[in-house]
Amino acid sequence: MRDVRALPKAHLHVHLESTVRPGTVRDLGGRPERSELFASFREFGDERARVRDLLRTPEHFRRIAVEFCEDEAAQGTRYVEVTFTAASHGERVGEPEMPLEAVLEGLDEGSSRYGIEYNVLLDHSRRRPVERLWRTFKLAGRYDRVIGLGLAGDESHPLAPFAEVFDAARDAGLHLVHHAGEAAGAASIREALSLGHAERLGHGIRVLDDADLVAEVRDRGIPLEVCPTSNVMLGLVPSLPEHPLPRLREAGLAVTINTDGETALADEYARLREVFGYGDADLADLARASIDASFAPQPVKARLHAEVDAWLAAECG
Repeated sequence: MRDVRALPKAHLHVHLESTVRPGTVRDLGGRPERSELFASFREFGDERARVRDLLRTPEHFRRIAVEFCEDEAAQGTRYVEVTFTAASHGERVGEPEMPLEAVLEGLDEGSSRYGIEYNVLLDHSRRRPVERLWRTFKLAGRYDRVIGLGLAGDESHPLAPFAEVFDAARDAGLHLVHHAGEAAGAASIREALSLGHAERLGHGIRVLDDADLVAEVRDRGIPLEVCPTSNVMLGLVPSLPEHPLPRLREAGLAVTINTDGETALADEYARLREVFGYGDADLADLARASIDASFAPQPVKARLHAEVDAWLAAECG
């Protein structure tokens, strides 16, 4: 078997605030995050909020961005679209632009130092006001590295109140990627595709609830950002062997592998090898799917595809 860490990967669904190192959390005065199962989505959100509240200064935001690049590069990530909740942080610290600008500075530094390419997606909690999403939209328009927007969080809160913002974002040329079909079912996905103009689905595993929707998502080529370990940690899937990933692939859907920030990307691929018996060719196919589903420039995609081909052609160590 080939070294899965050496497999060139694109990482499309990872929240920066969920990747803060335990040592950094301690340095900032907090306690390391838990890694066991969460009792509810709200408990998960509260745990993440405790870490976000530790981030106060430009140096804090720069630091986590640089460390993120180092950690991703060590996992074989060559290109990442990292999600950041910029407007929320800006409101909390009283400086609307500072958190995003500091993160972009850190990503620039980390990209140069560790050889990883990146773009940024800004997210917005479904539980938060529409006015904040408008501020997020305006922030996105100021920075070239911010390429898209999306809703995250509890899907019991509908997307419909935000539809006007997403119309404006689409017209402005921003990409749109929403969490949907994670804890809720087909109706949430349909709303993301119609009112939200989603180009990819964050998670999307509940698409299997509706055969007609499976056909629509497959025929439209809408990729799924699947995060298997995160789904188990949040109690959305009982265990990794019971995860619907194989059925999603068998249905002909465009499946990409991601972490949500809850694990390391190479470890995620390694678990798929162990649990589902995926060989190197399967893992290479999943890596290619992530490259194809990314918003990376075509030259970057072509180079990454060549690197995956080279990994698969190399002799096993």
